[in-house]
Amino acid sequence: MSAETLCRQLDCGSVLSLGPPENSSRTDPPSYSRNLQITCSDPDEVRLVGGSSTCSGRLEIKHHGEWRPAVPLSSYWTLKDAAVICRRLDCGSAVSSRRIKESSDRPVWCINPDFVESKSTLKECVDTEDRSSNSGLEITCSDSVRLVNRTGLCSGRLEVKFDQRWSPVCEEDLDLQGAQVVCRELDCGAPSVFKGGMFGGSEAPFWTKRFQCEGHESALLDCPDSGLTGNTCPAATAVGLTCSDPDEVRLVGGSSTCSGKLEIKHHGEWRPADPSHSSWTLKDAAVICRRLDCGSAVSSRLIEESSDRPVWWISPDCVESKSTLKECVTTVDRSSSDNLEITCSDSVRLVNGTGLCSGRLEVKSDQRWSPVCEEDLDLQGAQVVCRELGCGAPSVFKGGMFGGVEAPFWTKRFQCKGNESALLDCGGSGSGRNTCSPGKAIGLSCENPDHIRLVGEPSRCAGTLEVKYMEEWRPLAEWDSNWDQRSAAAVCTILKCGSAVSTRAVRHEDIRPVWGIRGSCVQTASSLLECLDYRFFSSHEVLEVICSDLLEKPNITIHQTSV
Repeated sequence: MSAETLCRQLDCGSVLSLGPPENSSRTDPPSYSRNLQITCSDPDEVRLVGGSSTCSGRLEIKHHGEWRPAVPLSSYWTLKDAAVICRRLDCGSAVSSRRIKESSDRPVWCINPDFVESKSTLKECVDTEDRSSNSGLEITCSDSVRLVNRTGLCSGRLEVKFDQRWSPVCEEDLDLQGAQVVCRELDCGAPSVFKGGMFGGSEAPFWTKRFQCEGHESALLDCPDSGLTGNTCPAATAVGLTCSDPDEVRLVGGSSTCSGKLEIKHHGEWRPADPSHSSWTLKDAAVICRRLDCGSAVSSRLIEESSDRPVWWISPDCVESKSTLKECVTTVDRSSSDNLEITCSDSVRLVNGTGLCSGRLEVKSDQRWSPVCEEDLDLQGAQVVCRELGCGAPSVFKGGMFGGVEAPFWTKRFQCKGNESALLDCGGSGSGRNTCSPGKAIGLSCENPDHIRLVGEPSRCAGTLEVKYMEEWRPLAEWDSNWDQRSAAAVCTILKCGSAVSTRAVRHEDIRPVWGIRGSCVQTASSLLECLDYRFFSSHEVLEVICSDLLEKPNITIHQTSV
């Protein structure tokens, strides 16, 4: 059977590559020579129609030989998903994506956004059920510039497309005005940094002209250029670029700019943020606090307004992993009465730590964050910091615990009584010294504020798992189907109940208020509170955990006998 026939029988496309398996070698026995590795292309095609170029318009997919408009199965279609389509079409970066409504229903292909990013073929992402809808997806990719090897859609190594070929740009051939044009063309914010080698080198042939932009052009290829430079460019000097996030955030209605209801400015419009049906935790809130240059995340909860209003839906999983919020806002126009309320500390934070309650202490004054010398904070001061951050009592604090720092140090010695609500409420005196060794920047570990218990069994080391948050005890229900023995082990460790023996979801006849929890988060977080979903919802199923210290320990007595 030929490779072409095999690909066709598997309902795949044409043969892309044919050869020995990657792990084979010349020393393999002769029998291995019959093994071949075949790569077939994706049989499903995509196109953008009705736009100004082949890189913009309504998304259509050819599946089972038939072109139809594409509609996401869920509401969580974001720019990350659109970026996959742009790459598939050999276009540039994803600039925008939105849901549109047509005048009437027509047959569509439904596509699963969760699969688009993770699967190698679109064939795996298209739902097999025949459906009709009046919805559609509109995507705009850049035509001739893209950022690759990136940490987000607004950063990466710059490449320019001409004559169907992508070329890196030498750092000497792009100035600030050119960088401004690129960032604007990609619908990102102003350039924050650009230099050679930032995102790796490139062996591909370089762009051979120097851009001479004035800064107001709408596209980089609209800029004048100097003509052929005739210069060679070392691979390591391929220019990389980081643009700022065009989407802004703010907290409104709180006691300061570091607390209140979360709003996002997307496409130039401020709206409340709603995580919709996804789990929002303190780790997600911590990203917002850092973005606002506030301190550590202290609390987060979902609140309900009196009526629906337009909101921006935001993907929590994306918030933790991506460099720009622009990538995490879904393309669907929605209305909701839900809103996120976040409280960040105003003037203290712990950085470089293993969780929200540990790290190097920094204090903010006059819009500047400063580390604190270990000589300038005592036990009473550490108690105030831990309480201000919503953590437990300090377990250890000393210089150099979480790395040194070269930044200017705080210049006063804190003289706390231990009952103050904030560190900056403490008295202070000049420290009398001008410098502090970078290795003496004080680090702090507070005990985790986990108020957890196992109830319903005679032993405190077995039963239904409950957590106290905002003064309310509730049982826990798993949110992401990733709760397993490792998650339960974290609970047993916190309760000092040995190792996990078993865990399961128990179904009750009555429905009850619960806290949701992400099992995948528990396995890596230092505190259960970092992984709680703070929305108010109810469930029939709750989590049960049994730890090893429940088991009766055998009473072994050794008798010595003389021979």
